[in-house]
Formats: sequence, C-alpha cells, structure tokens
Amino acid sequence: MATVLEQVHAALRLKSRALDDNEITPLIEACKADLRMHGVRRVDETDPLIARAIVLYCKAYFGYDDQGERWQACYDGLRDSMELSGDYREEDV
Repeated sequence: MATVLEQVHAALRLKSRALDDNEITPLIEACKADLRMHGVRRVDETDPLIARAIVLYCKAYFGYDDQGERWQACYDGLRDSMELSGDYREEDV
C-alpha cells in the first residue's frame, strides 16, 4: 500500500519531491491537526478514510486546480462524518 505522501503526490499529479518538505508535508500535518481539532482522535495515516481526508485537504489547499472549494467541501464532509463516528473519537490504546 502506498504511503499517504505517495497518495498525495499521485492525487496532485506531482512527479518531483522538491515540494515535500516545504509544501506537502506541512499540509499533511495541518490536516492531521485539523482532524484532531474537530474531534477525530484516531489519526492513523494507514486508515483509508484518514488517507482520503488528507488527500482531499491537500487538493483543496495546494492550489491543484480551480476547484479548491469543491475539494474543501468534500474534506469537510468526510471530516465531519469521522468526527461523529465512534470509531474515530477515541485513540487506539
């Protein structure tokens, strides 16, 4: 399975790793912080829904295309669903 960074690269259609440290990785970390701020406590990058949320967040904020608002709405919906789900409200022990 591809790492979340690889998934973001594929979704943004990036071939170079030049932006990883200054752009992509900070976006991934910002997404994880946003998820936690909204009540998602189990933020595991290997979870398919968490990985999808990160990809959507990056597409919204990276400037991937002129559809940032669309990607943001998709992210918000997924994040809110996870926030309400008991599966994501408690950290794994």
